[in-house]
Amino acid sequence: MEKLTIFLLCFGTLLISILITFAAAADTISANQTITDGDTIVSAGEIFEMGFFRPGRSNNRYVGIWYKMIPTRTVVWVANTETPLNDTSGVLRVSQGALQILSGNSSVIWSSNSSASDRGSDVVAQLMDTGNLVLRDQGSLIWQSFDYPVDTLLSGMRIGVDLITGRETYLRSWRSDDDPSPSAGQYVFRVDTNGYPQLFERQNMAPVSRFGPWNGVTFNGMPNLGENSIFTHQFVFNENEIYYEYALVNDSLISRMHLSADGRIEDLIWVNRTQNWTVYSTASNIDACARYAICGPYGNCNINNAPACSCLEGFEPRRPEEWNLADWSSGCQRITPLACGNGDGFRTLSGVKFPDTNRSVYNLTMTLDDCETTCKENCSCTAYASLDIRNGGRGCLLWFGDLMDIRVYDETQELHIRMPASELPSPTSPEYGSGSGKKKPTITIAVSAAIGSFIVCLILALYVAWRKKKRSRKRRQVLMQAREEKYTNDEDRNKDTELSAFSLSMIAKSTNNFALDNKLGEGGFGPVYKGVFEDGREIAVKRLSATSSQGLDEFKNEVGCIAKLQHRNLVKLLGYCIQGDERMLIYEYMENKSLDFFIFDASRSIMLDWPLRFHIINGIARGLVYLHQDSRLRIVHRDLKAGNILLDKNMNPKISDFGLARKFSGYETEANTNRVVGTYGYISPEYAVHGLFSVKSDVYSFGVLVLEIVSGKKNRGFSQQDYNDTLIGHAWKLHKDGKSVELVSSSVRDSCVTSQVLRAVHIGLLCVQHHADDRPTMPSVVLMLGNENYLPPPKQPAFFAEERFVTEINSLSSAPTLDSINEVTVTLMNAR
Repeated sequence: MEKLTIFLLCFGTLLISILITFAAAADTISANQTITDGDTIVSAGEIFEMGFFRPGRSNNRYVGIWYKMIPTRTVVWVANTETPLNDTSGVLRVSQGALQILSGNSSVIWSSNSSASDRGSDVVAQLMDTGNLVLRDQGSLIWQSFDYPVDTLLSGMRIGVDLITGRETYLRSWRSDDDPSPSAGQYVFRVDTNGYPQLFERQNMAPVSRFGPWNGVTFNGMPNLGENSIFTHQFVFNENEIYYEYALVNDSLISRMHLSADGRIEDLIWVNRTQNWTVYSTASNIDACARYAICGPYGNCNINNAPACSCLEGFEPRRPEEWNLADWSSGCQRITPLACGNGDGFRTLSGVKFPDTNRSVYNLTMTLDDCETTCKENCSCTAYASLDIRNGGRGCLLWFGDLMDIRVYDETQELHIRMPASELPSPTSPEYGSGSGKKKPTITIAVSAAIGSFIVCLILALYVAWRKKKRSRKRRQVLMQAREEKYTNDEDRNKDTELSAFSLSMIAKSTNNFALDNKLGEGGFGPVYKGVFEDGREIAVKRLSATSSQGLDEFKNEVGCIAKLQHRNLVKLLGYCIQGDERMLIYEYMENKSLDFFIFDASRSIMLDWPLRFHIINGIARGLVYLHQDSRLRIVHRDLKAGNILLDKNMNPKISDFGLARKFSGYETEANTNRVVGTYGYISPEYAVHGLFSVKSDVYSFGVLVLEIVSGKKNRGFSQQDYNDTLIGHAWKLHKDGKSVELVSSSVRDSCVTSQVLRAVHIGLLCVQHHADDRPTMPSVVLMLGNENYLPPPKQPAFFAEERFVTEINSLSSAPTLDSINEVTVTLMNAR
């Protein structure tokens, strides 16, 4: 008995030791150890897992790496992409210094090609928490999966070229969701080393889209890839290597860059709360202008124009007959040929993505003046620019040959294009010297100084006379004028340099002296009138009411927010008028008024069939993507509602009324305020209750709009016979019961596409979820609307019933007090 006890103790100790050893090595494969189909190894932090898997509906077996904790298997790397197994007999092992996959007949079908005769039993494969599979010999790295990416780029992984060995790493899409074979995949994302290095996406070797040249901070024309609170991006090029990589600021985040089988390059973030991948930014296929060289040589693409393509100033269509047929690929040609050495100069162009640098040369230390001189001395040089925008700018980039793939973008870098003297301003022109890179002649400066002094004296004399004449003005008028002067000083006017200042007489004439017949409506700001300029242009004039509760602050805010915003789904601000007590904003005229004019009216709603409503939903979403992500500043609208969606003559939606909008500087994502503004029925819960707003506040308002567009009913004031819900609550109950199609307005049931309606309602409910973190971003919404992929189930929405909404807010002493309920924009102050 005693011997048996001793035996059991020894055996138990040995078994425990074996288990501990196995557990400690759960992330490794030792020499001559095998992993069979069904077994896996897991990284130490249980972030990644590696083993055999079957992609999609395929019956083939592959060895791959995927996220351990994510329910939907997301594969980030595949070993035997070209040599799949057709059964479960595969074996993975480390042998002869290499990682190998063997088939059922023990044939090696894939190897890491790292074997060497002097490598023995010390070679170990280990799966890291970064997702990198490394092979080490006595601690020294001899191979890693990060050097052989497939369709996914992880934090710390690189794509580029080793200039010493010539080895290149790049992303290649899977052939399909069922086939990871990269050789059959159509799309490649790689570094192009011709000229100044840049990133290209190609389809079957033909360029699809291009990242602009790296400017030291981001890729020119790709502001989404600059540093932010989530990612840092790096593009390195020196005599040894050229590569691009990104890193996570917060290691607790799960992120990947993915090149899909249909060519989409997306930065994706895993959100635990929603159990779904969220698109943080899209690096390709953003819009039609993202297509490579869509407008041809010397063409300029502007997504806000129709047609989008036009020629640069001083150029004309090479084949006008093709341009008339919307084929712009032939591009443009110079109106006047260059005459090298006979007065050629340079025209400065800003606000554009730089041309393709395939035929360019660069110098990292040259000054901009030296860069201009070098370009001017070479007759083949067609343009130049500063290379690095940091520290005031440095370096030189020179283009040779035609300038390709230019598009309008919110960029501050300046491009200097070579032009013949006849296409440049003359020395006596006020524009002379602007962007030419040269100083004006001394005599011009002297004359200008003399004229300037005379004008200053004249202005001072007129000012003194004006002061004497106006001394009798009432104190109220003086104070009002002081406020206006504060707004119209040089500091504020610099923000509005792209706007026109219209005179009061001109506006009064265009509106027939603000006749009632021309009045379009009235809001919290004041009345809006239709006007017609002498040249026939129709305008909408928003006139600040003297009794308006909003006033100058909102006026300034609207001008500041929308002055430089240009997008087809945003209303265009043409200019302003400040004269005496009058303050007015002048917009492009929208022939079809606002969305609420149609959807909430029984007779007019039949004019909006389902395809048109779905078109409007998509347009609003694209406008919000621009505000939240693609414009220079991230802007939260804060008053998105049906009344602020205007419709042009073609029923294209345009977001309007930026009086309550808030700009975020840099990469701010949210803010808190004691002054809550917005419209009941559209205000998100975190904003109404806590004064906390972000882009997700607009997402909530968008969700309400979607449900209103589908149903033709207002969220507030909605009534149902059996229960007292808001429209959101009613939509939620129908969705839970599988009856979302019953939400559709009777006026569009004959034209509706059931799958689109169900998807729109589902997306609307995702947008109005109670917690802001649960709601998708607007780029994700656009993608959801544009495909038939799986949608995560929505959680219970906020403000489920109207009475609960009011009770929840008023029960909090620190929350905004809701004194009245109406359909106009309101301002709520925190209780004290």
